[in-house]
Amino acid sequence: MRRPRLEVADVFHRHGADWRRANARHVSLGQLQVMSAIEQCRSAALGGHVERCEDCGHSRIAYNSCRNRHCPKCQGAAAQHWLAAREADLLPVGYFHVVFTLPAEISPIAYQNKAVVYDLLFRTAAETLLTIAPTGHARGLKAHDPKHLAARIGATAVLHSWGSTMTHHPHIHMIVPGGGISLDGTRWVRCKPGFLLPVQVLSRLFRRLFLAALTAAHAAGRLAFFGEIDGLRRPKAFDAYLAPLKRKNWFVYTRPPFAGPEAVLAYLARYTHRVAISNSRLIALDEHGVTFRYKDYRRNGQARYRTMTLSADEFMRRFLLHVLPKRFHRIRHYGLLASAGCKANIARARELMAAPMPGLDPLVAHDTADPHTTTDHHPPCPCCGGRMLIVEVFARGGSPRGPPSSGAGIRI
Repeated sequence: MRRPRLEVADVFHRHGADWRRANARHVSLGQLQVMSAIEQCRSAALGGHVERCEDCGHSRIAYNSCRNRHCPKCQGAAAQHWLAAREADLLPVGYFHVVFTLPAEISPIAYQNKAVVYDLLFRTAAETLLTIAPTGHARGLKAHDPKHLAARIGATAVLHSWGSTMTHHPHIHMIVPGGGISLDGTRWVRCKPGFLLPVQVLSRLFRRLFLAALTAAHAAGRLAFFGEIDGLRRPKAFDAYLAPLKRKNWFVYTRPPFAGPEAVLAYLARYTHRVAISNSRLIALDEHGVTFRYKDYRRNGQARYRTMTLSADEFMRRFLLHVLPKRFHRIRHYGLLASAGCKANIARARELMAAPMPGLDPLVAHDTADPHTTTDHHPPCPCCGGRMLIVEVFARGGSPRGPPSSGAGIRI
């Protein structure tokens, strides 16, 4: 696998030690572990193996990956395995992309309370969808309103905590089938073409549910406050801080449906295992800092594609803003797609639609993945295209017993 010209690991290698010393009191153990994993990924520090072509005898060294979920190089294989498992759950209907975003005022609270607030974001976004779709019960939408589906729906939700420039911007991406099983379980109810649910109603209910849940978490003592927001520990100050948000429009939007299951897989391949920034977006690392590509969504056309240069310290700080709490699940399934009843629900939906099981190629969705991420299969011999076999394994910090054959490559 060809190594990209510049990686996040290069920034950490060159500036990480100084940054750790300068921020010793402000870096969490989780952030330190992520830095270490990325620095060591696909190096002799993690061990590796020697591969040899069974046809021409060409040999190469392949170092082990760190497999950390925040590492830009380690998401290809994880995404491929996850998508292969999801393929059988796809239905032959249009799928909608729904995004629930927290307002900027919540961002500092979310950063200091990631496990609690991110979990509330998941739960209230899912509750919003699963409440509006079957009954329409929310302020501004009656149960008999034709804008609700009167059906049980499902959703796959993915947490992203970053914007294009790696600022803290928590939001949930949801992939939602365009329909659901009727409340009596006897038929499949399709949504109107190009329309899932009314966005304004989703936004209002999401706002109400999230603020209520956040207030309850504060009352239960589940939130911590430090630094500039330390005063929000006091209930009156916290209520006063949230009061304007009860009148603010919260950002919820839906995109037009995808054109079939293949397009859904391609989209999920880009979103499910994404990290704060991919190596392919990095342009330069020099005395000015780190230069990278980003999208300015306030602009249109080619003007949207821009570059930004940050100091190495600021680049690392922003990257590490997005380290998730240990064992926190950033991909979740709800409604018909919830793990407990997913297989039975999918089978029932197919029965109601009289649809056959899918016959998709699980690899078709990966054309849009970062070309420098790695997968678990062994690339063919670069000399003759033959099959590469593992002939030696060496431990962490070790090296092969003997040098590879002349002309051997090192795969990183």
